[in-house]
Amino acid sequence: MLGLNRILSLRASRIRSSSSPVAKLSPRSSSCQNSGASSRIYCACLLLLLLVTPRVDSSWWYIGALGARVICDNIPGLVNKQRHLCQRHPDIMQAIGEGTKEWIRECQHQFRHHRWNCSTLDRDHTVFGRVLLRSSREAAFVYAISSAGVVYALTRACSQGELKTCNCDPHKRGRDSDDRGDFDWGGCSDNINYGIKFAKAFIDAKERTVRDARALMNLHNNRCGRTAVKRFMKLECKCHGVSGSCTLRTCWMAMSDFRKTGDYLRRKYNGAIEVTMNQDGTGFAVANKAFRKATKNDLVYFENSPDYCLQDKTAGSLGTAGRVCNKTSRGTDGCEVMCCGRGYDTTRVKQITKCECKFKWCCAVECKDCEEAVDIHTCKAPKRAEWLEQT
Repeated sequence: MLGLNRILSLRASRIRSSSSPVAKLSPRSSSCQNSGASSRIYCACLLLLLLVTPRVDSSWWYIGALGARVICDNIPGLVNKQRHLCQRHPDIMQAIGEGTKEWIRECQHQFRHHRWNCSTLDRDHTVFGRVLLRSSREAAFVYAISSAGVVYALTRACSQGELKTCNCDPHKRGRDSDDRGDFDWGGCSDNINYGIKFAKAFIDAKERTVRDARALMNLHNNRCGRTAVKRFMKLECKCHGVSGSCTLRTCWMAMSDFRKTGDYLRRKYNGAIEVTMNQDGTGFAVANKAFRKATKNDLVYFENSPDYCLQDKTAGSLGTAGRVCNKTSRGTDGCEVMCCGRGYDTTRVKQITKCECKFKWCCAVECKDCEEAVDIHTCKAPKRAEWLEQT
């Protein structure tokens, strides 16, 4: 009955009447009244199936799992505009798929020492499961980092000549100057504006089909992610002149490593602002008047996060049982915090490491394989009675 409970408790901010499966029952229901017993049984089974099927939004994120097998009609959850763009630009969808893998890895890196570690679900078109149904900090971060990942992937693909519709930034031509003096635009400047433009058109399309609080939150956090990539654009130059002198410089704009964007958005996650929707439904008001108002660069959320300590199918929490923890740390990766006070098990394992390395002329380093015993600490599973309360 988890799906039924979910339907009964759907948040008003995320109800999308246009996709409601129950609304499609009216023709079938009327025909059932005039049909025989077998038809009535069929209708009853169909209604029951729809009621117990959990409503989990699909996403373009699933493109990353499809890889080179992207078929637009087979991606669940795309709205018409997204499907149209997918069909018109298969090369861009390929780049988005590769970018999806990259931003998911970055998300998992940023939260590797936390109870929620950006876990994905295999063979699940929602990618993250139910955890993002809640309008939490984690949802805010995922929408921001995913939007940033698409911008980064498309901009890189443009510069590498992999896309038919774009290449290097056409506006970076002629002469310009910075604090070091004049220079000539040359090389291949990353076309960040194209990446931002297409990412906005493709990702925001679904949120613009509805007018509710969650869609407004997603649009805001998507924008934060897109602009985060542009924030770390840098000027790279090559000097020309006698003996390496910089009498002439050729420069181009380049994106920084995606890690910088990930670190930045992680800091924004830490300082995310809880908001409520304003009365006219066009913006946000800060939930706690003691805090400052959210700016366009802040991540925003509506609901507090679960503690992620226990496995909870309804909330999408996988729990921390079996997670590796650091016995000596007092941070989020420490056993006391990670294991939520349940304690931990210690297992001694043997590891092979390189040791006694020597440099040999020329040019190699030779090392011996050394075996050492290492203690691995993992969080205990909850007691059965405690676990049953959450499932």
